[in-house]
Amino acid sequence: MSLIMILFPCALLLLSSYVSAGTIEQTFLVQTQVFNRLCKDQYTTVVNGSLPGPTIYANEGDTIIVHLINDSPYNMSIHWHGVKQTLSCWADGVAFITQCPIQPGQKFVYKFKLSGQEGTLWWHAHLGFYRATVYGAIVIYPKVGTSYPFSKPDEEQLIILGEWWNRNVTELQDELDETGVGPDSSDANLINGFPGDMYSCSLSSDRRRRFLKNQENSSLELSDVGSYPEPGTFRLKVTSGKTYLLRIISASLNPCIFFKIANHNMVIVATDASYTNPFNTDVIIISPGQTIDVLLTANQPPGLYYMTTSVFVNSHVQFRDIPGTAILEYEDVGIFQSVPKLPNIPSHYDRDLFYNSMKHLTSLVSSPFWTPVPLEVDENMFITIGLGFQPCNSRNPNQICAFLEYRMAGSLSNITFKLPTKMSILEAHYNKVDGIYTNNFPNNPPLTFDFTDERYMFDLEKLMTELGTKVKRLKYNSTVEIVFQSTTLFTAENHPMHLHGFNFHILGHGFGNYSPLKHQEKLNLVNPVLASTVSVPGNGWVVIRFRANNPGVWFLHCHNEGHLAIGLATVFIVEDGPTSSTSLPKPPEDYPRC
Repeated sequence: MSLIMILFPCALLLLSSYVSAGTIEQTFLVQTQVFNRLCKDQYTTVVNGSLPGPTIYANEGDTIIVHLINDSPYNMSIHWHGVKQTLSCWADGVAFITQCPIQPGQKFVYKFKLSGQEGTLWWHAHLGFYRATVYGAIVIYPKVGTSYPFSKPDEEQLIILGEWWNRNVTELQDELDETGVGPDSSDANLINGFPGDMYSCSLSSDRRRRFLKNQENSSLELSDVGSYPEPGTFRLKVTSGKTYLLRIISASLNPCIFFKIANHNMVIVATDASYTNPFNTDVIIISPGQTIDVLLTANQPPGLYYMTTSVFVNSHVQFRDIPGTAILEYEDVGIFQSVPKLPNIPSHYDRDLFYNSMKHLTSLVSSPFWTPVPLEVDENMFITIGLGFQPCNSRNPNQICAFLEYRMAGSLSNITFKLPTKMSILEAHYNKVDGIYTNNFPNNPPLTFDFTDERYMFDLEKLMTELGTKVKRLKYNSTVEIVFQSTTLFTAENHPMHLHGFNFHILGHGFGNYSPLKHQEKLNLVNPVLASTVSVPGNGWVVIRFRANNPGVWFLHCHNEGHLAIGLATVFIVEDGPTSSTSLPKPPEDYPRC
């Protein structure tokens, strides 16, 4: 008998969230169901039968309780991306880091408090490639009786950007495990679970190119490119004169994305649930894992306007060049316009556009949860980010060798992270169990060279990485500064680095090699953006700073799933503070174990 049949009476009571005394309680039922997005039935793992999954709506200060029931055939864990998890590290949801996976037929209750954060975050599977379809939004409203630090919008709308493969994502994981080579590019880009009408099933590549080539031709009719079934298009209906808060989430597995709305500007007001000074722009640049809140005013002539997502490419990798689309539809559009207007889609290779946006964002220091930059640094870390090689059988003696006797590997400071399997790192740390990890992740990389010199791109000595479960221990309340330095080894790619358990200040970024003498005096110590994810430019650097005041085990990794899956990660262990209120509590009774 299926687990859902056994638990159906209880689940029925909980599938809808309810609010009681600052507590939001929901049930997440993980199942594999048949979905059709590109005119092909595909077995897909989702939560509560929907893609994206359910949204958690809460106020700042509320407690969240999620009953996760795994009725899928796969191991599962859910990470609450960007939630600080203050003293609730057991609920962070990272397989083999903070918990063992929830096995098929098993369940677990996640419980945590949303404290000191307002805005948009999200949740997703944190095991293999399942976050391609297991994801949803977290919306944190201001505490009752308070308001936004900007004029209240007339309405709000979630915009969740994702990807779709016309095959089971377990195949992507199996192929990567065998070869170390990242997954094929997705078959479509999604907006709120749908690819849009440029992905019509039978539309030939030649006709699709004609459609894109003539994107500014207002007389172009859909009949010019054929009448074909549409896989589905999300439509946002707006009223002239009203202002809308768009909560944009990148649930993309791998690519960074340009998001545009034809003929409309947007005002950025928050990133990663931290308020920013308002910044006006006609394009949103967003990396995997990031969230950006924008204000959109419906101030154009009534009509139909495309919202588009297109891929930013920082290296010579394959990608799908067809934009995902949704439609902004004015309620008074009438019957005269049948084809939405397209925006000018940025070049996939526009590096300056992608990174210049980072320069202009600053924090709103008057917002309720702004924290000043700590000026005294206790731990200075210089971490190189790159791709390289491991011996082909380093993880599995039966592996296929993609590059003669080697397999692809990701690394931080030349160390490829290996997930434990017998016990989570958090459990081992809490119970002082030896043999699960080592406390020797370095403050500086073992190799020093011109990190952005392409002459070293295929230097085998520098490409070979060390495999290990190495972590960095931090004293409670210490201030940590990290310089992330991208390298040109194998290829110079963008790396969206995500730190669990904390928001950090993004002090600065640039291209080339970071130099303290040259760059330190230019760092922003006044009002830098607070975030939990930051894009490190290919052949460039980023400096972040945070206070390690949250005891527990916290994952630091690239949010490009293809890079994370081959070891581009490490772990911070923040030690307990001097009191019970600054120490990690014991695990919950139903804590999953391996």
